[in-house]
Amino acid sequence: MKDHRAFALRTVIQTAAVSILLITLTAAQESVSAKASQPENSSLRELNVQVLELRAMIERMRVENAQSRAEMRELRQELQDTRKLLAPLAVSTAPSANATLARTESKPHDTSSASFSDASESPTADLGSRVQKLEESSQLLSSKIDEQYQTKVETAAKYRARLSGIVLMNAFHNVGASDNLDLPNFAQPVAPGNPQATFGATLRQTEIGLELFGPTFAGAKSSASVQFDFGGGFPSTNNGVNFGIARIQTASVHLDWKNTSVIAGQDSLFISPLSPTSFASLAIPAFAYAGNLWGWTPQIRVEHRFELPAQQTLTLQAGILDNLDWEPPYNPFYRTAQAGEQSGQPAYAMRTAWSRTVFDHQLSFAAAGYFGRQNWSWGRNVDAWAGMADWQIPILRRLTLSGEFYRGRGVGGLGAGIGRAVLFGGDPSYASTSIRGLDSAGGWSQLKFQLTNKLELNGVFAEDNAFASDIRGFAVDADNFSTILGRNRGTLENLVYRPRSDLLFSAEFRRLRTFPIYSDASSTNQLNLAIGILF
Repeated sequence: MKDHRAFALRTVIQTAAVSILLITLTAAQESVSAKASQPENSSLRELNVQVLELRAMIERMRVENAQSRAEMRELRQELQDTRKLLAPLAVSTAPSANATLARTESKPHDTSSASFSDASESPTADLGSRVQKLEESSQLLSSKIDEQYQTKVETAAKYRARLSGIVLMNAFHNVGASDNLDLPNFAQPVAPGNPQATFGATLRQTEIGLELFGPTFAGAKSSASVQFDFGGGFPSTNNGVNFGIARIQTASVHLDWKNTSVIAGQDSLFISPLSPTSFASLAIPAFAYAGNLWGWTPQIRVEHRFELPAQQTLTLQAGILDNLDWEPPYNPFYRTAQAGEQSGQPAYAMRTAWSRTVFDHQLSFAAAGYFGRQNWSWGRNVDAWAGMADWQIPILRRLTLSGEFYRGRGVGGLGAGIGRAVLFGGDPSYASTSIRGLDSAGGWSQLKFQLTNKLELNGVFAEDNAFASDIRGFAVDADNFSTILGRNRGTLENLVYRPRSDLLFSAEFRRLRTFPIYSDASSTNQLNLAIGILF
Protein backbone atom coordinates (compact mmCIF):
# COMPACT_ATOMS: atom_id res chain seq x y z
CA MET A 1 0.00 0.00 0.00
CA LYS A 2 2.94 2.36 0.70
CA ASP A 3 4.16 1.75 -2.88
CA HIS A 4 0.73 2.71 -4.21
CA ARG A 5 0.81 5.94 -2.14
CA ALA A 6 4.30 6.88 -3.37
CA PHE A 7 3.35 6.10 -6.94
CA ALA A 8 0.24 8.26 -6.65
CA LEU A 9 2.20 11.25 -5.22
CA ARG A 10 4.88 10.84 -7.91
CA THR A 11 2.16 10.86 -10.56
CA VAL A 12 0.73 14.14 -9.21
CA ILE A 13 4.18 15.81 -9.26
CA GLN A 14 4.97 14.56 -12.75
CA THR A 15 1.60 15.78 -14.02
CA ALA A 16 2.26 19.26 -12.62
CA ALA A 17 5.74 19.38 -14.16
CA VAL A 18 4.47 18.29 -17.54
CA SER A 19 1.74 20.94 -17.38
CA ILE A 20 4.34 23.68 -16.74
CA LEU A 21 6.46 22.40 -19.59
CA LEU A 22 3.49 22.37 -21.94
CA ILE A 23 2.61 25.95 -21.05
CA THR A 24 6.20 27.01 -21.65
CA LEU A 25 6.41 25.15 -24.93
CA THR A 26 3.12 26.61 -26.12
CA ALA A 27 4.37 30.10 -25.42
CA ALA A 28 7.59 29.32 -27.20
CA GLN A 29 5.72 27.96 -30.20
CA GLU A 30 3.58 31.10 -30.36
CA SER A 31 6.71 33.25 -30.22
CA VAL A 32 8.29 31.20 -32.96
CA SER A 33 5.17 31.54 -35.11
CA ALA A 34 5.19 35.28 -34.62
CA LYS A 35 8.74 35.41 -35.85
CA ALA A 36 8.19 32.98 -38.68
CA SER A 37 9.62 35.53 -41.08
CA GLN A 38 12.99 34.96 -39.40
CA PRO A 39 13.99 31.46 -40.43
CA GLU A 40 15.53 29.49 -37.59
CA ASN A 41 15.37 25.96 -38.97
CA SER A 42 17.63 24.47 -36.38
CA SER A 43 15.66 25.88 -33.44
CA LEU A 44 12.36 24.67 -34.90
CA ARG A 45 13.69 21.17 -35.36
CA GLU A 46 14.90 21.14 -31.77
CA LEU A 47 11.53 22.33 -30.48
CA ASN A 48 9.70 19.71 -32.58
CA VAL A 49 11.85 16.96 -31.11
CA GLN A 50 11.15 18.18 -27.57
CA VAL A 51 7.41 18.29 -28.28
CA LEU A 52 7.45 14.73 -29.58
CA GLU A 53 9.38 13.56 -26.51
CA LEU A 54 6.94 15.31 -24.20
CA ARG A 55 3.97 13.78 -26.03
CA ALA A 56 5.53 10.31 -25.63
CA MET A 57 6.10 10.99 -21.94
CA ILE A 58 2.50 12.11 -21.50
CA GLU A 59 1.28 8.95 -23.26
CA ARG A 60 3.36 6.76 -20.94
CA MET A 61 1.98 8.62 -17.92
CA ARG A 62 -1.55 8.07 -19.21
CA VAL A 63 -0.89 4.34 -19.53
CA GLU A 64 0.68 4.16 -16.07
CA ASN A 65 -2.21 6.14 -14.59
CA ALA A 66 -4.74 3.78 -16.23
CA GLN A 67 -2.83 0.78 -14.87
CA SER A 68 -2.84 2.34 -11.41
CA ARG A 69 -6.58 2.91 -11.54
CA ALA A 70 -7.13 -0.68 -12.71
CA GLU A 71 -5.00 -2.01 -9.84
CA MET A 72 -6.94 0.11 -7.36
CA ARG A 73 -10.25 -1.21 -8.74
CA GLU A 74 -8.96 -4.80 -8.43
CA LEU A 75 -7.80 -4.12 -4.88
CA ARG A 76 -11.18 -2.65 -3.95
CA GLN A 77 -12.91 -5.73 -5.41
CA GLU A 78 -10.58 -8.05 -3.48
CA LEU A 79 -11.29 -6.18 -0.25
CA GLN A 80 -15.03 -6.40 -0.85
CA ASP A 81 -14.80 -10.15 -1.58
CA THR A 82 -12.72 -10.66 1.57
CA ARG A 83 -15.29 -8.83 3.68
CA LYS A 84 -18.06 -11.05 2.24
CA LEU A 85 -16.06 -14.19 3.13
CA LEU A 86 -15.22 -12.96 6.61
CA ALA A 87 -18.78 -12.01 7.54
CA PRO A 88 -20.19 -15.58 7.98
CA LEU A 89 -16.94 -16.84 9.52
CA ALA A 90 -16.92 -14.09 12.11
CA VAL A 91 -20.58 -14.71 12.97
CA SER A 92 -20.00 -18.44 13.62
CA THR A 93 -16.62 -18.36 15.38
CA ALA A 94 -16.05 -15.07 17.16
CA PRO A 95 -18.90 -13.06 18.69
CA SER A 96 -16.65 -10.06 19.22
CA ALA A 97 -15.43 -10.20 15.64
CA ASN A 98 -19.05 -10.58 14.57
CA ALA A 99 -20.03 -7.40 16.36
CA THR A 100 -17.08 -5.50 14.91
CA LEU A 101 -17.79 -6.75 11.41
CA ALA A 102 -21.48 -5.91 11.72
CA ARG A 103 -20.60 -2.37 12.78
CA THR A 104 -18.19 -1.90 9.89
CA GLU A 105 -20.78 -3.21 7.42
CA SER A 106 -23.89 -1.44 8.68
CA LYS A 107 -22.84 1.97 9.94
CA PRO A 108 -22.83 4.83 7.42
CA HIS A 109 -19.33 5.94 8.46
CA ASP A 110 -17.75 2.60 7.49
CA THR A 111 -14.16 3.49 6.55
CA SER A 112 -13.79 0.84 3.88
CA SER A 113 -17.08 1.55 2.14
CA ALA A 114 -16.46 5.28 2.51
CA SER A 115 -13.12 4.93 0.77
CA PHE A 116 -14.75 2.97 -2.05
CA SER A 117 -17.50 5.55 -2.52
CA ASP A 118 -15.00 8.41 -2.33
CA ALA A 119 -12.87 6.76 -4.99
CA SER A 120 -15.82 6.31 -7.33
CA GLU A 121 -17.88 9.43 -6.65
CA SER A 122 -15.17 12.08 -6.07
CA PRO A 123 -12.58 11.81 -8.85
CA THR A 124 -11.17 15.23 -7.92
CA ALA A 125 -10.48 14.20 -4.32
CA ASP A 126 -6.94 14.08 -3.08
CA LEU A 127 -5.38 10.85 -4.35
CA GLY A 128 -3.10 10.49 -1.34
CA SER A 129 -6.06 10.66 1.06
CA ARG A 130 -7.95 8.02 -0.92
CA VAL A 131 -4.97 5.69 -0.91
CA GLN A 132 -4.53 6.17 2.83
CA LYS A 133 -8.16 5.25 3.47
CA LEU A 134 -7.78 2.19 1.26
CA GLU A 135 -4.68 1.16 3.20
CA GLU A 136 -6.51 1.48 6.53
CA SER A 137 -9.33 -0.72 5.25
CA SER A 138 -6.82 -3.28 4.02
CA GLN A 139 -5.08 -3.38 7.39
CA LEU A 140 -8.42 -3.88 9.16
CA LEU A 141 -9.40 -6.78 6.91
CA SER A 142 -5.90 -8.30 7.16
CA SER A 143 -6.18 -8.36 10.94
CA LYS A 144 -9.52 -10.16 10.65
CA ILE A 145 -7.99 -12.68 8.24
CA ASP A 146 -5.16 -13.30 10.72
CA GLU A 147 -7.69 -13.82 13.50
CA GLN A 148 -9.60 -16.36 11.41
CA TYR A 149 -6.38 -18.13 10.42
CA GLN A 150 -5.61 -18.77 14.08
CA THR A 151 -8.74 -20.95 14.26
CA LYS A 152 -7.95 -22.90 11.10
CA VAL A 153 -7.32 -26.66 11.45
CA GLU A 154 -4.47 -27.59 9.12
CA THR A 155 -4.03 -31.12 7.76
CA ALA A 156 -0.94 -32.84 6.36
CA ALA A 157 -2.74 -33.31 3.03
CA LYS A 158 -3.70 -29.59 3.01
CA TYR A 159 -7.39 -30.40 2.69
CA ARG A 160 -9.92 -28.45 4.69
CA ALA A 161 -10.81 -29.81 8.13
CA ARG A 162 -13.40 -28.79 10.69
CA LEU A 163 -13.21 -29.48 14.43
CA SER A 164 -16.46 -29.69 16.36
CA GLY A 165 -17.92 -31.15 19.51
CA ILE A 166 -19.40 -30.31 22.87
CA VAL A 167 -17.98 -29.89 26.36
CA LEU A 168 -20.83 -31.17 28.53
CA MET A 169 -21.22 -31.45 32.28
CA ASN A 170 -24.08 -33.41 33.83
CA ALA A 171 -25.10 -33.35 37.48
CA PHE A 172 -27.67 -35.98 38.49
CA HIS A 173 -29.76 -37.08 41.46
CA ASN A 174 -31.19 -40.61 41.38
CA VAL A 175 -33.88 -42.21 43.49
CA GLY A 176 -33.82 -45.98 43.08
CA ALA A 177 -31.20 -48.29 41.56
CA SER A 178 -30.28 -48.91 37.92
CA ASP A 179 -27.71 -50.66 35.77
CA ASN A 180 -25.71 -47.41 35.37
CA LEU A 181 -25.57 -44.52 37.83
CA ASP A 182 -25.11 -41.60 35.41
CA LEU A 183 -26.72 -43.15 32.31
CA PRO A 184 -29.49 -45.45 33.56
CA ASN A 185 -30.93 -47.82 30.94
CA PHE A 186 -33.20 -49.99 33.10
CA ALA A 187 -34.19 -50.11 36.75
CA GLN A 188 -33.01 -52.65 39.31
CA PRO A 189 -33.98 -53.37 42.89
CA VAL A 190 -32.01 -51.47 45.52
CA ALA A 191 -29.48 -53.80 47.15
CA PRO A 192 -30.05 -54.48 50.88
CA GLY A 193 -28.35 -51.90 53.05
CA ASN A 194 -27.91 -49.37 50.21
CA PRO A 195 -29.64 -45.97 50.27
CA GLN A 196 -32.46 -45.12 47.92
CA ALA A 197 -30.99 -41.79 46.74
CA THR A 198 -27.63 -41.03 45.11
CA PHE A 199 -25.97 -37.95 43.64
CA GLY A 200 -23.09 -37.46 41.23
CA ALA A 201 -21.65 -35.51 38.28
CA THR A 202 -19.70 -36.36 35.15
CA LEU A 203 -18.07 -34.87 32.06
CA ARG A 204 -17.51 -38.16 30.25
CA GLN A 205 -20.27 -37.31 27.77
CA THR A 206 -18.05 -34.61 26.29
CA GLU A 207 -17.69 -35.27 22.56
CA ILE A 208 -14.99 -34.34 20.04
CA GLY A 209 -15.52 -34.61 16.29
CA LEU A 210 -13.33 -33.97 13.26
CA GLU A 211 -14.63 -33.62 9.71
CA LEU A 212 -12.31 -33.73 6.70
CA PHE A 213 -13.12 -32.56 3.17
CA GLY A 214 -11.11 -34.43 0.55
CA PRO A 215 -10.67 -34.30 -3.22
CA THR A 216 -13.25 -34.92 -5.91
CA PHE A 217 -13.22 -38.52 -7.13
CA ALA A 218 -15.16 -39.73 -10.18
CA GLY A 219 -17.39 -36.67 -9.89
CA ALA A 220 -18.10 -37.25 -6.19
CA LYS A 221 -17.11 -35.01 -3.31
CA SER A 222 -15.18 -37.03 -0.74
CA SER A 223 -15.24 -36.41 2.99
CA ALA A 224 -14.60 -38.24 6.24
CA SER A 225 -15.57 -37.77 9.86
CA VAL A 226 -14.67 -39.25 13.22
CA GLN A 227 -16.28 -38.66 16.61
CA PHE A 228 -15.10 -39.61 20.09
CA ASP A 229 -16.44 -39.44 23.60
CA PHE A 230 -15.11 -40.56 26.98
CA GLY A 231 -17.69 -43.24 27.74
CA GLY A 232 -15.40 -46.24 27.17
CA GLY A 233 -15.20 -47.23 30.82
CA PHE A 234 -13.12 -46.23 33.82
CA PRO A 235 -9.45 -46.81 34.61
CA SER A 236 -8.71 -48.88 37.71
CA THR A 237 -7.34 -46.01 39.78
CA ASN A 238 -8.44 -43.78 42.62
CA ASN A 239 -11.35 -41.60 41.52
CA GLY A 240 -11.26 -43.42 38.19
CA VAL A 241 -14.88 -42.44 37.57
CA ASN A 242 -13.56 -38.96 36.72
CA PHE A 243 -11.17 -40.23 34.04
CA GLY A 244 -13.44 -41.70 31.40
CA ILE A 245 -11.65 -43.69 28.72
CA ALA A 246 -11.86 -42.27 25.18
CA ARG A 247 -13.69 -44.40 22.61
CA ILE A 248 -14.75 -44.19 18.97
CA GLN A 249 -18.42 -43.53 18.45
CA THR A 250 -18.45 -43.12 14.69
CA ALA A 251 -15.87 -42.93 11.90
CA SER A 252 -16.89 -42.97 8.25
CA VAL A 253 -15.90 -42.03 4.71
CA HIS A 254 -18.42 -40.42 2.32
CA LEU A 255 -18.55 -40.14 -1.45
CA ASP A 256 -21.35 -37.78 -2.40
CA TRP A 257 -22.70 -37.22 -5.90
CA LYS A 258 -25.67 -34.96 -6.57
CA ASN A 259 -28.31 -37.59 -5.77
CA THR A 260 -26.26 -40.60 -4.67
CA SER A 261 -23.99 -41.27 -1.70
CA VAL A 262 -21.75 -44.15 -0.66
CA ILE A 263 -20.87 -44.36 3.05
CA ALA A 264 -18.37 -46.78 4.56
CA GLY A 265 -17.36 -46.90 8.20
CA GLN A 266 -18.66 -47.24 11.72
CA ASP A 267 -21.87 -45.28 11.83
CA SER A 268 -25.25 -45.12 13.53
CA LEU A 269 -27.99 -47.42 12.27
CA PHE A 270 -29.41 -45.93 9.07
CA ILE A 271 -32.52 -48.11 9.54
CA SER A 272 -33.16 -46.33 12.87
CA PRO A 273 -31.94 -42.76 12.33
CA LEU A 274 -33.91 -40.85 14.99
CA SER A 275 -33.47 -40.51 18.76
CA PRO A 276 -35.27 -38.53 21.47
CA THR A 277 -33.85 -35.11 22.29
CA SER A 278 -31.80 -35.41 25.47
CA PHE A 279 -28.58 -33.87 26.77
CA ALA A 280 -28.71 -36.17 29.78
CA SER A 281 -27.87 -39.12 27.55
CA LEU A 282 -25.35 -38.68 24.71
CA ALA A 283 -22.86 -41.47 25.38
CA ILE A 284 -25.80 -43.86 24.98
CA PRO A 285 -28.93 -42.60 23.14
CA ALA A 286 -31.94 -41.97 25.33
CA PHE A 287 -34.07 -45.09 25.92
CA ALA A 288 -31.52 -47.25 24.11
CA TYR A 289 -32.98 -50.35 25.86
CA ALA A 290 -36.56 -49.15 25.89
CA GLY A 291 -37.58 -49.30 22.24
CA ASN A 292 -34.98 -46.98 20.67
CA LEU A 293 -32.92 -49.24 18.38
CA TRP A 294 -29.32 -48.10 18.13
CA GLY A 295 -25.76 -49.14 17.53
CA TRP A 296 -22.51 -47.70 16.18
CA THR A 297 -21.89 -50.49 13.73
CA PRO A 298 -19.33 -50.98 10.91
CA GLN A 299 -21.27 -50.87 7.64
CA ILE A 300 -21.25 -50.04 3.93
CA ARG A 301 -24.37 -48.49 2.46
CA VAL A 302 -25.61 -46.75 -0.66
CA GLU A 303 -28.19 -43.97 -0.71
CA HIS A 304 -30.07 -42.56 -3.70
CA ARG A 305 -32.41 -39.58 -3.60
CA PHE A 306 -35.20 -38.96 -6.11
CA GLU A 307 -36.39 -35.36 -6.41
CA LEU A 308 -40.18 -35.31 -6.82
CA PRO A 309 -42.57 -32.44 -7.59
CA ALA A 310 -43.72 -30.06 -4.84
CA GLN A 311 -40.36 -30.24 -2.99
CA GLN A 312 -40.78 -33.92 -2.21
CA THR A 313 -37.89 -36.37 -1.88
CA LEU A 314 -37.84 -40.16 -2.01
CA THR A 315 -34.73 -41.76 -0.49
CA LEU A 316 -33.65 -45.39 -0.93
CA GLN A 317 -30.93 -46.85 1.31
CA ALA A 318 -29.40 -50.33 1.34
CA GLY A 319 -26.31 -51.79 2.92
CA ILE A 320 -24.53 -54.55 4.78
CA LEU A 321 -23.51 -54.39 8.44
CA ASP A 322 -21.15 -56.21 10.76
CA ASN A 323 -23.38 -59.01 12.09
CA LEU A 324 -23.16 -58.28 15.83
CA ASP A 325 -25.46 -59.64 18.53
CA TRP A 326 -24.61 -57.56 21.62
CA GLU A 327 -22.12 -59.99 23.20
CA PRO A 328 -19.27 -58.42 25.16
CA PRO A 329 -15.70 -59.21 24.01
CA TYR A 330 -14.33 -62.42 25.48
CA ASN A 331 -10.78 -61.03 25.61
CA PRO A 332 -9.69 -57.40 26.20
CA PHE A 333 -6.83 -57.63 23.68
CA TYR A 334 -7.77 -60.25 21.06
CA ARG A 335 -10.93 -60.33 19.01
CA THR A 336 -12.95 -63.52 18.62
CA ALA A 337 -15.99 -64.04 16.39
CA GLN A 338 -19.44 -63.45 17.84
CA ALA A 339 -22.43 -65.59 16.93
CA GLY A 340 -23.44 -63.35 14.04
CA GLU A 341 -19.92 -63.27 12.62
CA GLN A 342 -19.66 -67.05 12.97
CA SER A 343 -22.47 -67.35 10.42
CA GLY A 344 -19.98 -66.36 7.74
CA GLN A 345 -22.11 -63.55 6.32
CA PRO A 346 -22.99 -59.94 7.12
CA ALA A 347 -26.34 -58.57 8.19
CA TYR A 348 -28.49 -56.94 5.50
CA ALA A 349 -30.64 -53.82 5.81
CA MET A 350 -32.63 -51.42 3.66
CA ARG A 351 -34.81 -48.35 4.20
CA THR A 352 -37.21 -46.24 2.12
CA ALA A 353 -38.15 -42.71 3.18
CA TRP A 354 -40.43 -39.99 1.82
CA SER A 355 -40.06 -36.39 2.94
CA ARG A 356 -41.10 -32.84 2.17
CA THR A 357 -40.97 -29.45 3.92
CA VAL A 358 -43.94 -28.29 6.02
CA PHE A 359 -43.86 -25.25 8.33
CA ASP A 360 -40.10 -24.97 7.62
CA HIS A 361 -39.67 -28.45 9.16
CA GLN A 362 -39.29 -31.86 7.60
CA LEU A 363 -42.34 -34.07 7.24
CA SER A 364 -41.18 -37.65 6.71
CA PHE A 365 -42.29 -41.26 6.87
CA ALA A 366 -40.00 -44.25 6.44
CA ALA A 367 -40.03 -48.06 6.57
CA ALA A 368 -37.00 -50.33 6.99
CA GLY A 369 -36.06 -53.99 7.26
CA TYR A 370 -33.17 -56.02 8.73
CA PHE A 371 -31.95 -59.63 8.46
CA GLY A 372 -28.97 -61.44 9.95
CA ARG A 373 -28.11 -65.10 10.59
CA GLN A 374 -26.45 -66.18 13.84
CA ASN A 375 -24.52 -69.36 14.66
CA TRP A 376 -24.38 -70.09 18.39
CA SER A 377 -22.12 -73.15 17.89
CA TRP A 378 -23.07 -76.81 17.85
CA GLY A 379 -25.25 -76.17 14.81
CA ARG A 380 -27.63 -73.88 16.69
CA ASN A 381 -28.65 -71.25 14.15
CA VAL A 382 -31.03 -68.34 14.61
CA ASP A 383 -32.36 -66.09 11.84
CA ALA A 384 -32.70 -62.56 13.22
CA TRP A 385 -35.09 -60.15 11.50
CA ALA A 386 -36.88 -56.89 12.18
CA GLY A 387 -39.21 -54.40 10.54
CA MET A 388 -39.05 -50.71 11.49
CA ALA A 389 -40.88 -47.47 10.87
CA ASP A 390 -39.99 -43.88 11.74
CA TRP A 391 -41.77 -40.57 11.32
CA GLN A 392 -41.48 -36.80 11.79
CA ILE A 393 -44.73 -34.82 11.65
CA PRO A 394 -44.85 -31.01 12.07
CA ILE A 395 -48.30 -30.57 13.58
CA LEU A 396 -47.93 -26.82 13.90
CA ARG A 397 -45.06 -24.46 13.19
CA ARG A 398 -43.77 -24.91 16.76
CA LEU A 399 -45.10 -28.39 17.52
CA THR A 400 -43.57 -31.59 16.10
CA LEU A 401 -44.32 -35.27 16.66
CA SER A 402 -41.59 -37.83 15.95
CA GLY A 403 -40.85 -41.43 16.82
CA GLU A 404 -39.97 -44.99 15.82
CA PHE A 405 -41.49 -48.47 16.08
CA TYR A 406 -40.03 -51.93 15.55
CA ARG A 407 -41.10 -55.58 15.60
CA GLY A 408 -38.48 -58.30 15.40
CA ARG A 409 -36.87 -61.50 16.53
CA GLY A 410 -33.33 -62.13 17.73
CA VAL A 411 -32.27 -58.50 17.21
CA GLY A 412 -30.60 -57.86 20.54
CA GLY A 413 -27.62 -56.69 18.50
CA LEU A 414 -29.65 -53.57 17.70
CA GLY A 415 -30.57 -52.99 21.34
CA ALA A 416 -33.96 -54.69 20.98
CA GLY A 417 -35.34 -57.06 23.59
CA ILE A 418 -33.57 -54.93 26.22
CA GLY A 419 -30.28 -56.04 24.69
CA ARG A 420 -31.05 -59.78 24.47
CA ALA A 421 -31.02 -61.69 21.19
CA VAL A 422 -31.63 -65.33 22.18
CA LEU A 423 -32.93 -67.47 25.03
CA PHE A 424 -31.32 -70.67 26.32
CA GLY A 425 -33.29 -73.54 27.77
CA GLY A 426 -30.43 -74.40 30.12
CA ASP A 427 -26.69 -73.93 30.51
CA PRO A 428 -25.46 -72.19 27.30
CA SER A 429 -22.15 -74.06 27.40
CA TYR A 430 -23.81 -77.45 26.80
CA ALA A 431 -24.29 -78.51 23.21
CA SER A 432 -27.58 -80.15 24.10
CA THR A 433 -29.11 -76.90 25.43
CA SER A 434 -31.90 -75.68 23.19
CA ILE A 435 -31.93 -72.12 21.89
CA ARG A 436 -34.62 -69.71 20.70
CA GLY A 437 -34.57 -66.21 19.18
CA LEU A 438 -36.35 -63.69 21.40
CA ASP A 439 -39.45 -62.05 19.91
CA SER A 440 -39.89 -58.42 20.91
CA ALA A 441 -41.57 -55.17 19.91
CA GLY A 442 -41.12 -51.59 21.00
CA GLY A 443 -40.74 -47.98 20.10
CA TRP A 444 -40.86 -44.42 21.31
CA SER A 445 -42.62 -41.17 20.48
CA GLN A 446 -41.67 -37.57 21.21
CA LEU A 447 -43.62 -34.34 21.23
CA LYS A 448 -41.44 -31.25 20.79
CA PHE A 449 -42.82 -27.81 21.59
CA GLN A 450 -40.63 -24.89 20.49
CA LEU A 451 -41.71 -22.31 23.07
CA THR A 452 -39.40 -19.60 21.68
CA ASN A 453 -36.47 -19.54 19.30
CA LYS A 454 -34.20 -20.29 22.26
CA LEU A 455 -36.38 -22.48 24.47
CA GLU A 456 -37.90 -25.89 23.75
CA LEU A 457 -39.88 -28.45 25.74
CA ASN A 458 -39.75 -32.20 24.98
CA GLY A 459 -41.84 -35.07 26.25
CA VAL A 460 -41.09 -38.71 25.41
CA PHE A 461 -42.69 -42.07 26.08
CA ALA A 462 -40.85 -45.33 25.25
CA GLU A 463 -41.23 -49.07 25.80
CA ASP A 464 -39.50 -52.30 24.85
CA ASN A 465 -41.48 -55.53 25.33
CA ALA A 466 -39.87 -58.96 25.19
CA PHE A 467 -42.68 -61.47 24.62
CA ALA A 468 -43.24 -63.30 27.88
CA SER A 469 -44.77 -66.28 26.04
CA ASP A 470 -41.35 -66.99 24.51
CA ILE A 471 -39.71 -66.95 27.91
CA ARG A 472 -41.97 -68.63 30.42
CA GLY A 473 -41.52 -72.38 30.59
CA PHE A 474 -38.44 -72.28 28.35
CA ALA A 475 -35.68 -69.93 29.49
CA VAL A 476 -33.72 -70.25 32.71
CA ASP A 477 -33.48 -67.30 35.09
CA ALA A 478 -30.78 -67.91 37.65
CA ASP A 479 -27.95 -65.88 39.12
CA ASN A 480 -25.31 -67.84 37.23
CA PHE A 481 -26.93 -66.94 33.92
CA SER A 482 -28.68 -63.59 34.09
CA THR A 483 -31.98 -62.02 35.01
CA ILE A 484 -34.40 -62.00 32.07
CA LEU A 485 -36.25 -58.71 31.62
CA GLY A 486 -39.67 -58.82 30.06
CA ARG A 487 -40.54 -55.13 29.69
CA ASN A 488 -38.74 -51.81 30.07
CA ARG A 489 -40.78 -48.62 30.08
CA GLY A 490 -39.54 -45.03 30.26
CA THR A 491 -40.74 -41.44 30.18
CA LEU A 492 -38.87 -38.15 30.20
CA GLU A 493 -39.57 -34.45 30.16
CA ASN A 494 -36.85 -31.91 29.54
CA LEU A 495 -36.43 -28.20 29.00
CA VAL A 496 -33.58 -27.07 26.75
CA TYR A 497 -32.52 -23.40 26.73
CA ARG A 498 -30.03 -22.08 24.17
CA PRO A 499 -29.28 -18.39 24.74
CA ARG A 500 -26.77 -18.71 21.90
CA SER A 501 -26.26 -21.33 19.24
CA ASP A 502 -23.08 -22.50 20.99
CA LEU A 503 -24.32 -22.48 24.61
CA LEU A 504 -27.03 -24.64 26.18
CA PHE A 505 -28.66 -25.40 29.50
CA SER A 506 -30.91 -28.40 30.09
CA ALA A 507 -33.03 -29.75 32.91
CA GLU A 508 -34.50 -33.26 32.56
CA PHE A 509 -36.57 -35.65 34.63
CA ARG A 510 -36.52 -39.30 33.61
CA ARG A 511 -38.40 -42.29 35.02
CA LEU A 512 -37.70 -45.95 34.22
CA ARG A 513 -39.87 -48.87 35.27
CA THR A 514 -38.59 -52.38 34.48
CA PHE A 515 -40.49 -55.69 34.71
CA PRO A 516 -38.40 -58.88 35.08
CA ILE A 517 -40.12 -62.12 34.06
CA TYR A 518 -39.55 -63.97 37.32
CA SER A 519 -39.48 -61.14 39.89
CA ASP A 520 -41.17 -57.90 40.89
CA ALA A 521 -40.91 -54.64 38.96
CA SER A 522 -38.42 -51.93 39.91
CA SER A 523 -38.33 -48.22 39.19
CA THR A 524 -35.79 -45.42 39.25
CA ASN A 525 -36.10 -41.65 38.83
CA GLN A 526 -33.35 -39.30 37.72
CA LEU A 527 -33.14 -35.51 37.75
CA ASN A 528 -30.36 -34.35 35.43
CA LEU A 529 -29.00 -30.83 35.00
CA ALA A 530 -26.65 -30.15 32.07
CA ILE A 531 -24.59 -27.25 30.81
CA GLY A 532 -22.62 -27.42 27.59
CA ILE A 533 -20.66 -25.35 25.11
CA LEU A 534 -20.60 -26.43 21.48
CA PHE A 535 -17.63 -25.71 19.27
